Amino acid sequence: MLTCVRWYVAYPLSLRHVEEMMQKRGVFVDHSTVHRWAIKMLPVLAAVFQRRKRAVGLSWRMDETYIKVAGQWKHLYRAVDRAGDTVDFLLTAKRDLAAARRFLERAINLHNVPEKITIDKSGANTAAIESVKADACVDILMRQNKYLNNIVEQDHRAIKRITRPMLGFKSFWSARIIIAGIETMHMIRKGQMNCPEGSAMSVAQKCYSLAV
Repeated sequence: MLTCVRWYVAYPLSLRHVEEMMQKRGVFVDHSTVHRWAIKMLPVLAAVFQRRKRAVGLSWRMDETYIKVAGQWKHLYRAVDRAGDTVDFLLTAKRDLAAARRFLERAINLHNVPEKITIDKSGANTAAIESVKADACVDILMRQNKYLNNIVEQDHRAIKRITRPMLGFKSFWSARIIIAGIETMHMIRKGQMNCPEGSAMSVAQKCYSLAV
């Protein structure tokens, strides 16, 4: 079960690809069963990973990309630090002040207040940062620089590469769960998971250890 779920969120595969790959290994499992396993297991793995996640830097790059859900484009807010490590992510139905602020507040709750946030020319992101600064009385340096924001824009590609063969999601609820699994595997691959000192675990082993 873990192998099927890991393959699905770690590589650019459809559910039918996973079904076929397992059949070649003598394991017969329907693609719909793999989907049910993913929906059930990924929230657990993502929650355990958050408790083992390494701290991120204080200089963030914030941006959003698009994910198709039930035939409509939705918005995936994402932020990475200066080193490219993922700060947080949030799938939202709209791209507005409320969505940007909800994402920013969630990221701050997980990682405390950053020193700097770099964004593009998005008015919603600008307003969200200014409102959080005013309401929480915190000092955050906001920079609007397309060049500096290339780090997060390039990082979007790793997520889109996995979601593309999925050909869109049928519901917003399942999309959030699957994307959280994809982001979790992406963070593990980037070395953002705390492991016992001296251990040399592979990416697969780190993923499986979340279920122990």
